[in-house]
Amino acid sequence: MNTAVILSGCGKADGSEIQEAVSVLIHLSRIGSTIRCFAPDAAQVDVVDHVTGKTVAGASRNVMVEAARISRGEIAPLSKLNVAEFDALALPGGFGAAKNLCDFASKGAECSVNPDVERAIKAFHTAKKPIALCCIAPVIAARVLGKKKGGPGVSVTIGDDAGTAGAIESMGSRNVSKGVTEACVDAVNRIVTAPAYMYGEATPHEVFVGIGKMVDELGRMTKTTS
Repeated sequence: MNTAVILSGCGKADGSEIQEAVSVLIHLSRIGSTIRCFAPDAAQVDVVDHVTGKTVAGASRNVMVEAARISRGEIAPLSKLNVAEFDALALPGGFGAAKNLCDFASKGAECSVNPDVERAIKAFHTAKKPIALCCIAPVIAARVLGKKKGGPGVSVTIGDDAGTAGAIESMGSRNVSKGVTEACVDAVNRIVTAPAYMYGEATPHEVFVGIGKMVDELGRMTKTTS
């Protein structure tokens, strides 16, 4: 099993949520998958001081360079991702997913998705290769594959946040309320999701457990045909 992982920077407020990203990588390794990380080779939308929570005026960081901190330097530009080389795709969450991979953080249901991210989601879906997304990242699949964009509509979970769930519904997809230690499986569209730190009070262990269930389902899907 070969899995492509799309990262969005490094840090929950302006990139990939580190605990989620590491959980995804550990669980993929646990089930025997080889892993290749990708990220947009572009500037982040903003840079946030994770001590104060405030945006750093005038600061600039590259999404791929920052994501390489998580992948231990092994990373490639997202534009180079070739679906034919992989069996599955995974996207951890963090606000970077809603800022750098799409602009859901500022535009909600009317968001646009980074062209390389959209290309990857559509390519894996068309090839019937499974896709896993956690935390806020499921909104990307909801947008790209939602009926509003001419897709089939997908079932995902971002937990029980009413505002985000409503946005998913307005995109022509469906939110299924799940707990932090659970995963949601859309067997028809081969999409598996977990809420992770959409539950802000969740513990690292709970997030790790829920992402583990998501990755286990991803592994099972790679062994089946639709």
